[in-house]
Amino acid sequence: MKLKQALLASAAGVLFAGAASAQISGDVVKIGVLNDQSSLYADISGQGSVTAARMAVEDFGATVNGKKIEIVFADHQNKPDVGSNIARQWIDRDGVDTIVDVPTSSVALALAPLIKEKNKVFLNSGAASSDLTGKACQTTTVHWTYDTIALSKGTGGAVVKAGGDSWYFLTADYAFGHALERDTAEVVKAAGGKVLGQVRHPLNTSDFSSFLLQAQASKAKVIGLANAGGDTINSIKQAAEFGIVTGGQKLAGLLVFVTDIHALGLQTAQGLQLTEAFYWDQNDETRAFTKRFEAVMKKKPSMVQAGVYGAVLHYLKAIKEVNTDEGEKVVAQMKKMPINDFMTKNGSVREDGRVARDMYLFEVKKPSESKGAWDYYKPIRTIPGDEAYRPLKDGGCSFVKG
Repeated sequence: MKLKQALLASAAGVLFAGAASAQISGDVVKIGVLNDQSSLYADISGQGSVTAARMAVEDFGATVNGKKIEIVFADHQNKPDVGSNIARQWIDRDGVDTIVDVPTSSVALALAPLIKEKNKVFLNSGAASSDLTGKACQTTTVHWTYDTIALSKGTGGAVVKAGGDSWYFLTADYAFGHALERDTAEVVKAAGGKVLGQVRHPLNTSDFSSFLLQAQASKAKVIGLANAGGDTINSIKQAAEFGIVTGGQKLAGLLVFVTDIHALGLQTAQGLQLTEAFYWDQNDETRAFTKRFEAVMKKKPSMVQAGVYGAVLHYLKAIKEVNTDEGEKVVAQMKKMPINDFMTKNGSVREDGRVARDMYLFEVKKPSESKGAWDYYKPIRTIPGDEAYRPLKDGGCSFVKG
């Protein structure tokens, strides 16, 4: 009898310990928005992503299972060492449970294993490298908004289909640019096209003249811009000054945001085809979100900022279900739950951490077609989620079965 009582007491202790461990650490869910607050990606992420995260927390109800939700933010300066130092401090000292956004793929690739080691969650919206769910995948990473595969299949595929079968790449010389060039080159070659060469430029370049002259001299039909943010804006503006498009070559902006088009103006950007996960004027729901966002930020949201909202909201829903902020458990729950918000309909988090959702191919309107400020896109094609991304079996993710 005593033995039976002892066994029952032991079992009860184990159950109690298990329940106690499945709790929210520090009695608070702390969300860290880490991005570019001051340089070439600040417009597409920056304070706009902080605002989007706050909107998600507000819409969720400001608490989860009775625990408050806090948001902190910092500038990683597009430097992996700076980003890693902030992440370590946030997790080890400040009790941050998830790190969100992180444009600049080199920073994101440095953070992913660190966040996994700490059993926290990485909600990536801003970085594009498809390696985040390929050879560099982690069980605590969710790649939310877009990636270089989707961009290459969308924009790259459309340009090749329209006759752009010879390419020369102007590429940002870091992880993102390399991945976008690689993935687009594969699409071009698979369609029977040729890659004539590439030139790589430093991140945050102001003078593209030498790089553009090399691209112009290649005589390629298409100059593929494997860069983003301020680099894309500057390269398109300077290409216009060199008369590259009027001379018969086509620019393919492989990652272009609505904020870039706003900076360029329709006169310069008209006719560009681009791939996005979100556009503010798609439907009533996107317009409603944009109205709230714009009331704070005084501009339209980028897809990265919209993605931050969706990622944070889905994360909080998962915590509510499992009643813990342990990274592995939260991401496992996120993978079980469908995604439905203003941006994503019937989406899902795949086994490799890639969010599968529809992507959209747009063309920038002519000035005469625009009805007013920020009326920039006309839809060309919806790319279904099961087509937009790399097949699971092809990514090389170590924990993907089969």
